Amino acid sequence: MKSKQVREKIRSGEFQTNTSGACDEYVQANVVILPKEYAFDFFLYTYRNSQACPVIDVLEAGEYESRLAKGSDIRTDVPLYHIYKNGELHEKKNDLLDLWKNDFVTFLLGCSFTFESQLLENGIFLRHVECKKNVAMYKTNIPTVQAGDFSGPLVVSMRPISNEHIDKVVEITSRYPNFHGAPVHIGEPSEIGIKQIEQPDYGEFVEIKENETPVFWACGVTPQAAAVQAKIPQMITHAPGHMFITDWTNKDFMK
Repeated sequence: MKSKQVREKIRSGEFQTNTSGACDEYVQANVVILPKEYAFDFFLYTYRNSQACPVIDVLEAGEYESRLAKGSDIRTDVPLYHIYKNGELHEKKNDLLDLWKNDFVTFLLGCSFTFESQLLENGIFLRHVECKKNVAMYKTNIPTVQAGDFSGPLVVSMRPISNEHIDKVVEITSRYPNFHGAPVHIGEPSEIGIKQIEQPDYGEFVEIKENETPVFWACGVTPQAAAVQAKIPQMITHAPGHMFITDWTNKDFMK
């Protein structure tokens, strides 16, 4: 299906699962929506932590159509939203129509699903895609750089990679700085504060086999951890793995 068709299915409630593997050739984006009074500090936070939070579009206060997706509606075109209030996950919703405010500013952040499509094209096996699972994500002991009220740990996504393909994976993903780029860590999870690899903070764990190494990339869920720590009155994000699908192809954003 084309990106517009998937957005229409999401908007109608026909498609409500995670978007990993959907519209592989199109850029998918993490979503952060917050009141205008917090927008500058958040933009500064993304600038200071660009590997985890690479901004690919910003919608001005009250706007809900992205320039990356003609006819889109950020209030309805994400399969599942997380609503945070005062740093706590308050509820999950399939649309924001009854919550929308004219002072909401929306940030779209690059997503690792873009480089996943390129890995698959190059014959790199990704177990979570094969198993139709959401990628495993973990909070680390690596701090992000604070901006205003926003701070917190770097969140990473993990993929088991065959040892013979690690160099190739690093080379391919480094071509996509707008989508988290090269890995931030390869190997022992405890070195970045992950004590139980089998228990991700978000997403679903997949087996790491004997001839494989866990490889970790900066993740767009990082702002959700920052929202919890900031305790701002209201912040809305995509549910992990449930992305906004644009009309831009992955190649449009190549370095």
